[in-house]
Amino acid sequence: MEKHKVLIRRCETYDPDRIAAIVREGMEELGVIPEGKVLLKPNVVMAHPEIFPHAFTRKEFLDGVLSAVRSKAGAMKELAVGERSGITVPTRFNFKMAGYLPVLRKHRARIYYFDEVRQVPVELKQEGRLRDLIFVPRPVRECDFLINLPKFKAHPWTRLTLSLKNFIGLQDDRHRLIDHTSFLEHKIADLQEVIQPRFIAIDAITAGQKMMLTPTPFAMGAIVMGTNSCAVDTVGCHMVRVDPQDLIHLKMASERGFGPLNLEEIEVGGDFPLEAVQEKTRDFQFCLERVDEYFPPGGNLTCTVGTFPESHSRDYCWGGCPGALQEAVHILRGFDPQVEQKMKKIRYVVGKVEGPLYLEPHERVIFAGDCTSWEGNLDGEKVKIEPGYRSPAAVDARQTGSNDMLLKIGSALWDCFENRKAPYVHMKGCTLSVAEHVNYLSSLGRVKNPNFDPRLAIPASWAYWQMRASRALNRLFG
Repeated sequence: MEKHKVLIRRCETYDPDRIAAIVREGMEELGVIPEGKVLLKPNVVMAHPEIFPHAFTRKEFLDGVLSAVRSKAGAMKELAVGERSGITVPTRFNFKMAGYLPVLRKHRARIYYFDEVRQVPVELKQEGRLRDLIFVPRPVRECDFLINLPKFKAHPWTRLTLSLKNFIGLQDDRHRLIDHTSFLEHKIADLQEVIQPRFIAIDAITAGQKMMLTPTPFAMGAIVMGTNSCAVDTVGCHMVRVDPQDLIHLKMASERGFGPLNLEEIEVGGDFPLEAVQEKTRDFQFCLERVDEYFPPGGNLTCTVGTFPESHSRDYCWGGCPGALQEAVHILRGFDPQVEQKMKKIRYVVGKVEGPLYLEPHERVIFAGDCTSWEGNLDGEKVKIEPGYRSPAAVDARQTGSNDMLLKIGSALWDCFENRKAPYVHMKGCTLSVAEHVNYLSSLGRVKNPNFDPRLAIPASWAYWQMRASRALNRLFG
């Protein structure tokens, strides 16, 4: 069998012309000719030049790729860019903050905000699938040529986010958090059946370490290109000395026949040898730590982790609430580096926990998620937290609750207000989002809520109402 080819090219700076030249050459070497309805999918999980400067595929990278696509395209009917950002923030806000709008106008590219367009069902038939039905935006279903443009980043739940993981951004808020639990890796593998990219170019010029929303920048100086997600992600793993077998969604996708997992089945080309990349990334940092270890005893935020309901992940829920807590704290740190020293004492409890909690004076408790249960006394009051967890088989993808930004903020603040004199609050849901954690932590910890920072509040609110209006029009006429 002919090997899948993956190219690693050197690129030290965000020069759109240089990026365009590299991507054009990559397309030529890989035999890529964009045609039909061409849709580019960057990673814009969150973007802001001051607060979230390294979380997204950079505008210069998008600019260069669009130039290359225009020059190499065949019979192209449409050139578009689409994405759904994370933590309930409107995608149009993040596109603006990422500096995308002038770039898209320059290249006459259509914009698809996936949180505003119609969502359509796709039947899944692959052996090993988690679900029989999954929802994606109509432009994804109708596109002829998908170009995947991930950001090379570490990830606190899945170790790395590369080509396969970037597909989480295909879904709108109502469907994104379904199975975003210990089944996150299964969900990523399921999404591969919806559509396969015809070309992949990873922005690894400045990679991201540790977190995915607030990553620490790492000057990797590379662009990674290929036509198969598994092959590209396998090479990406080796670039930072990760065993591809340890990237669970990659292993699952490979087992389902989407591509190779072994480097021996891949031809690695380009002008940046893999060994040279590995030498450069020797100190690349990850953050795959349990929250009870990441927030050790003695601080104002401590964690008690119990057991979890699914047999494949009894000891921890890597894709769910605990990881959202980590990301939320990093967001709070981005607005105030001393936030953990300033906040009131909070105990975060997740999973099935037995026995007393041994709280410090005035320490309040957050019981997080539907899988959490506990029984005991808090401040002389008998408390019983009942679990409400439902397995994926019991969750209907057609019947989804709202994940609206203002609703999330309002309900969290009201819940904290109603329980302001109680020693605990139970955050219900599965999974709880990063945004919900931000709201509860800031309210119970008595620290500033980033949602009310003028740098976010004013432009995000305007984008929210634009999003709502556009979504209503699309439901009527789209």
